[in-house]
Amino acid sequence: MKLSSSAYEHAQRLIKAGNRVHDARDDWSEHQPTAGQENSFIEEHGYDEFARWHLGVDEEKPEKTKGRYRFPYGDLSDVHRCAVLAAESRAGQYDYDDIELAAAHLHGMLEGAS
Repeated sequence: MKLSSSAYEHAQRLIKAGNRVHDARDDWSEHQPTAGQENSFIEEHGYDEFARWHLGVDEEKPEKTKGRYRFPYGDLSDVHRCAVLAAESRAGQYDYDDIELAAAHLHGMLEGAS
């Protein structure tokens, strides 16, 4: 698992532009896109754009599959605080230090912007 620098940079740009939701820690299960919404997004924008919404890339998974992209940070239009917190926590559990640090930085940006 490695950090996607393009996704990390995309998230920072979105936060700075105001595309952010300062929601509660446990809201991600309700705010995350459904499989159908993800499929529609991929059909319209392609896998490269879908990948930009995930901080992690599992290079052992095949390209152009949803399973390759991990640690989502938003709902495909806005960065969600709850998603960033979930990514930060999960990355820490699995010792993906670069992803955990990136999520922690995004978390800090979101807190500073609220």
